[in-house]
Amino acid sequence: MTLRDAQATVDNWITTVGVRYFSPLTNMAVLAEEVGEVARVMARRYGDQSFKEGERDTLGDELADVMWVVMAIANQSGIDLTEAFKTNLRKKSERDASRHKNNSKLSN
Repeated sequence: MTLRDAQATVDNWITTVGVRYFSPLTNMAVLAEEVGEVARVMARRYGDQSFKEGERDTLGDELADVMWVVMAIANQSGIDLTEAFKTNLRKKSERDASRHKNNSKLSN
């Protein structure tokens, strides 16, 4: 499944099962909530916190939730994430061509 396919799938689900899109501002709040849930799992998986009794490591599911909301926001904003990602990768590749290689903090 491509990003474009995934966006179409999200759009189809939202407009049928979900009835309609939430407002962009609501979706931004939902995105912040989902990113917080990723942070909670990361703190337990890689940080100093431990999982509470009955709590599971759901990192994959939480990351998928973030992707879902990002795609919903892109859809309602008329953004093709496939093209946006290609443009962003090109920008990073040009801007950072030697930046990270020359960063002494990243050398072993």
